[in-house]
Amino acid sequence: MALDLNQQPQPQNTSTDPRIVHARALKSSQADRSIYNNLITHYSKSNLLSYSLRLFNHIPSPNIVSWTALISAHSNSPFSLNIFLSMLRHPTLSFLPNQRTLASLFKTCASLSHAFLFGLSLHSLSLKLSLHDKPFCGSALVHFYSRFRSPDNAKKVFDEIRERDVVCYGAMIVGFAQNSRLVDSLSVFADMRSADVGSTMYCVSGALRAAAELAAMEQCRVIHGHAVVAGLDRNVIVGTGLIDGYGKAGIVSDARRVFDENLSALNSVAWNAMMAGYAQQGDQSTVLELFHLLEMRGFAPDEYSFLAVLTALCNAGLAGESEKWIERMKVRYKLEPGLEHYTCLISAMGRAGRLEDAERIAMAMPFEPDAAVWRALLSFSAIHGKADMASKMGKRLIDINPYDDSAYVIVANVLSGVGRWDEVAEVRKVMKDRRVRKEGGRSWIEVKGKVHVFLAGDRMHERTEDIYTKLAELMEECERLGYVPVWDEMLHNVGDREKREALWYHSEKLALAFGLVSGAPRGKTLRIVKNLRICRDCHESFKYISRVVEREIVVRDVNRYHRFLNGSCTCGDLW
Repeated sequence: MALDLNQQPQPQNTSTDPRIVHARALKSSQADRSIYNNLITHYSKSNLLSYSLRLFNHIPSPNIVSWTALISAHSNSPFSLNIFLSMLRHPTLSFLPNQRTLASLFKTCASLSHAFLFGLSLHSLSLKLSLHDKPFCGSALVHFYSRFRSPDNAKKVFDEIRERDVVCYGAMIVGFAQNSRLVDSLSVFADMRSADVGSTMYCVSGALRAAAELAAMEQCRVIHGHAVVAGLDRNVIVGTGLIDGYGKAGIVSDARRVFDENLSALNSVAWNAMMAGYAQQGDQSTVLELFHLLEMRGFAPDEYSFLAVLTALCNAGLAGESEKWIERMKVRYKLEPGLEHYTCLISAMGRAGRLEDAERIAMAMPFEPDAAVWRALLSFSAIHGKADMASKMGKRLIDINPYDDSAYVIVANVLSGVGRWDEVAEVRKVMKDRRVRKEGGRSWIEVKGKVHVFLAGDRMHERTEDIYTKLAELMEECERLGYVPVWDEMLHNVGDREKREALWYHSEKLALAFGLVSGAPRGKTLRIVKNLRICRDCHESFKYISRVVEREIVVRDVNRYHRFLNGSCTCGDLW
């Protein structure tokens, strides 16, 4: 194998230079192959890869440990795959790869977008060598499939591992979380705790990621307790995960408590997570306070810090302040705003009704507007009843993705709201011709540590009869208080009875009714997450329901948090 002369040694900070150890080994008559194998690893850890390759080429009879050390040294580059093929073609090969060899190769394949087929071949080889069910190889294979968005194959591999250790569990927990299999991720975490195999920062942070995306407050607290028992709660990554988890669950007070307890050890990532938690609530004053404290602590604000500020200003509807912060970001901090920053500005302007200004910024910004930009403008055009503007924004969104169901649905909603039924019919015809299906509404609520998922019109839950009975009672109580159904987002020009039934059985209403019949303590906040924007009728009815049940209701939809209490919502009816 030829020496790569382009690989230049870089400075390294190890206390013992591996070249010194190498020189001593050459002078010693007792130096053997195991010393040189260790030196290959030492060179790679010291960022001296060219030396590791040169040393390997001078080992008279490299064994599998030698080859594996070299493969591992280059596991972050495609070169490790070439080394493996060279090993298989070596004329003196008298051994087979072991699980550590394959584990390093799976790691390489997972880091390369074009190496999926190579990884499949390695999986076949691991089956032939009966290595696929060994912890070291198996956990790497789980990670490989997870990175290539194949969580079902990752789970099959995981189930075949005979003696699962904490690394295996961690790979599966994180793999499910990365692939939005959030409930499955938390289920594997629970299995790990039951198996009593220990825990690591990797496992806990993966479970916290899943709990955060589900806004599962009780799960966050369970994981927090586990981290305390395992002695991981002071870890910076775990602490940041807890801040993010509590923040996304809407419990910013708990997030702030973790933040304050670990303040001296936290980095800017944790500060940004804390600001993001407040930003989702539209609490711009606290976000700005934290921004200034961040600077006082000696941290330099980055693009994520500004994204938190702009998100808070957007959710608070402060378009003018958003413009000032974009300018401040460029002039004072010498940071170029990204597409997400401009999207926040455009959304803030749209929320304030400055639709023409928002469109002008979208056309003038140094980025091609993406679907999120046009969807924001489309949504706020609909909120402000601007049917013509909504139609124009909808066309731009459809130009980017002809199969984006939200574009058709929102345009049809706003047109139906102004009684333009012929145009609604045309939109629906285009949807049908292109075979575009509306994404189903899905909501979930956490009760007693278990996440319950509901679809619109769902009748699959074991307590369906209780849920629908409770929902009917709630809506009747709301009507007595003055609630009037919001019809203008209905796509069909149908009778009032059909409209009423269609509105009553939205997924978030079913989740809310289940939360009430499930025995939640009186006065306890009900927390619901929805995959789409909460519709106007559900938003209106939840304000009344918060009066009927005399408790706070928190809904996290795709746009922001809504806190319903005593007949009002913190979003100010703009979202």
